Amino acid sequence: MSVPRFWREIPARYNLIGTKCENCGKFYFPPRRLCPECRRNSKMVEYQFNGTGEVVTYSVIYTPGDSWIGKKPYVLAVIKLDEGPHLTSEVICEPSEISIGMRVKKVFRRIGEDGDKGMIHYGTKFIPE
Repeated sequence: MSVPRFWREIPARYNLIGTKCENCGKFYFPPRRLCPECRRNSKMVEYQFNGTGEVVTYSVIYTPGDSWIGKKPYVLAVIKLDEGPHLTSEVICEPSEISIGMRVKKVFRRIGEDGDKGMIHYGTKFIPE
């Protein structure tokens, strides 16, 4: 991901802000400028997702990369938000606790840092409801 794109997407990632097409009612995350269903007839508006959903599928990562700052192993899941869009995020729980269909809610957590004295990055993760 390019640096400018990273900075542009910060509000969406930090606050789970996407878009909704007022023409067909579909929700999108990350935000889109045009609805792929309605195309030119779309009227996209900013939408703040409520941050709850369910686990569609998941993977337990036992050997993360060298830059990983969290505990090991950790759970990475595809979450279907209640409004419909899917996103990939860490679920903060023990690997033995995760299951497909589990209800989760968003939390704001540290997701990385640039070196020992670099900038700390925060973002959305999920926990069991």
